[in-house]
Amino acid sequence: MSQEKLRRVRDRVRSFPDFPVPGVLFRDISPLLKDPAAFRALVDLLEDHLRASFPKIDLIAGLDSRGFLIGPPLAQRLGVGFVPIRKKGKLPGPTESVSYTLEYGKAELEIQSDAVEPGQKVVIVDDLLATGGTMCAACELLKRLKAEVLECLVVIELKLLKGSEKLKSIPFHSLLQYE
Repeated sequence: MSQEKLRRVRDRVRSFPDFPVPGVLFRDISPLLKDPAAFRALVDLLEDHLRASFPKIDLIAGLDSRGFLIGPPLAQRLGVGFVPIRKKGKLPGPTESVSYTLEYGKAELEIQSDAVEPGQKVVIVDDLLATGGTMCAACELLKRLKAEVLECLVVIELKLLKGSEKLKSIPFHSLLQYE
């Protein structure tokens, strides 16, 4: 992994204390998205990691909504398709749905029923892993469609919240880690 590229990405993540609630330190990737060189470095790092780790990937699945910003350029670079995993009610046609618990309530994710063929090798991409609920729900959806989840891949991992532990046997990789 290029340390210069990683530094460029890390330098474009900013922190907002007490957002969205007091006591939370929010990690914001907006400056990263605004800086073409930093965003290119991010996609380079993710591409390099996936090419080194997996000889065959069929699809990148991106989580609503920031996974939609990172997933398509990554899929394009790898020459594979992109599949959105969305909040309930946002996808047309038949869907698979899963409910999961958030820190302050419940939510549902959906994927179109024909988005993935049985046996396809999928990497799930998002900007951040906190408690792991959304990522686990996405893994459940893909397993229902009989896909093989190769890895859950994020830009930022909040280590203190131990979300990666919820993923159990599913490989996980983060570029940046914060306590």
